[in-house]
Amino acid sequence: MKLVNKVAVITGAGSGIGQAVALGYLAEGASCLLVDIKTDEELLAPFTGVDTRRLSTLSTDLSSKENLQAVVNTAVERFGRLDILFNNAAVFDMGPFLDESWDAYERIFAVNVRSMFFLMQAAARQMVEQGEGGRIINMASQAGRRGEALVAHYCASKAAVISYTQSAALALAKDRINVNGIAPGVVDTPMWDKVDSLFARYENLAPGEKKRQVGAAVPLGRMGASEDFVGAAVFLASKDSDYVTAQTLNVDGGNWMS
Repeated sequence: MKLVNKVAVITGAGSGIGQAVALGYLAEGASCLLVDIKTDEELLAPFTGVDTRRLSTLSTDLSSKENLQAVVNTAVERFGRLDILFNNAAVFDMGPFLDESWDAYERIFAVNVRSMFFLMQAAARQMVEQGEGGRIINMASQAGRRGEALVAHYCASKAAVISYTQSAALALAKDRINVNGIAPGVVDTPMWDKVDSLFARYENLAPGEKKRQVGAAVPLGRMGASEDFVGAAVFLASKDSDYVTAQTLNVDGGNWMS
């Protein structure tokens, strides 16, 4: 097992990629704090049979400034330290460029960028204090590699994740804190059900048609599944990636080549 005696915080752990990565980290021996806006009961439901000494939950709204330091404090109070941050929480919205609203911008950037950065900062401070290095993994997106006519705010927010990942990696290299990102392509998660419904509205498609189209366009022939990201997340959290930092790894079935 690659993460024995490590403590990980996973945000957006209530479903999809975050939930799958939490299960993967636990299987590799880590202790995990699951963070999500869902209730503690909802967070724990998929983790039946897991050693409760290695599992804790925190139901919180990461768009609120005061809650970010509380995430780090909770991990340290519960497990004594913090070694890994899997910075995954995000929200999605889309709409015609000329109709995009101030409120949509504020909502997307509050979670996808502001909370991502300041939680990364809080976690890094704890890791520096511990003096033993650490790992930070920020979830980006192929949307952060390009613009899209209907998805301006979300694309920009994920481009910011990639940029902040690079800056943080350079700033924290001297402290042996490796900072990397993962850029998914199209992934069949509950979030994509919302994405599909929005595309159906704005592109006049039948429900499910956008999912079919994007899955067929992936070179490997399908949308990703949440479990497809566990290997990359474990790699970037473990000693196997000691010489990897400031990178954003595409895990997208070949959708984006860089």
